[in-house]
Amino acid sequence: MRARRPQVGVVLTAQHRAGRFAFAREHQDWQIRHWRSVLFTDESRFTLSTCDRCDRVWRRRGERSAACNILQHDRFGGGSVMVWGGISLGGRTALHVLARGGLTAIRYRDEILRPLVRPYAGAVVPRFLLMQDNARPHVAGVCQQFLQEEGIDAMDWPARSPDLNPIEHIWDIMSRSIHQRHVAPQTVQELADALVQVWEEIPQETICHLIRSMPRHCREVIQARGGHTHY
Repeated sequence: MRARRPQVGVVLTAQHRAGRFAFAREHQDWQIRHWRSVLFTDESRFTLSTCDRCDRVWRRRGERSAACNILQHDRFGGGSVMVWGGISLGGRTALHVLARGGLTAIRYRDEILRPLVRPYAGAVVPRFLLMQDNARPHVAGVCQQFLQEEGIDAMDWPARSPDLNPIEHIWDIMSRSIHQRHVAPQTVQELADALVQVWEEIPQETICHLIRSMPRHCREVIQARGGHTHY
């Protein structure tokens, strides 16, 4: 045995596990034609300053505090950008940058559902399905009413299940792409512009591969009896 960093996972209660297990069993046999109508969506926050504790330095004893051995890190991130996006087998939405503050139910309806999701649903009808998690703005009454009025069906998504949402891998790809740039973004606006660029440059085949993996993800959840998976 060797010492390893523990995998980080969300807190799962017995109720969460049961919901995840039921969802996975219901969708494990879905074919590509079923997933083709689903738009997977999510929000993510990216910061200017990152510190994942994975960097290493070579140093001698007693040189721990030498300037060349210190990774400077702003504990408050030095500014951040929240974005929303949606992916499907047929394409993707525009990446929406949420400026000035967090996401509320009204903003979600007016900035995302109305201008971005509704037109996308109109191009996929009649079997369009919106995948959104159970964040409070998503399940608020004003948003549920809007979806009902527009005839947009939302998937019954299990709580605490980021490992089942393929767009989470897209956020990881984007984060690593930004982090590996020779010239890192220095301002919030530069970060937002870089994120939009990276989003648009992700190959559609990468997105399709992630969505085609949904049956395998479901089987992993079933094998874990609704518990954590390695995704």
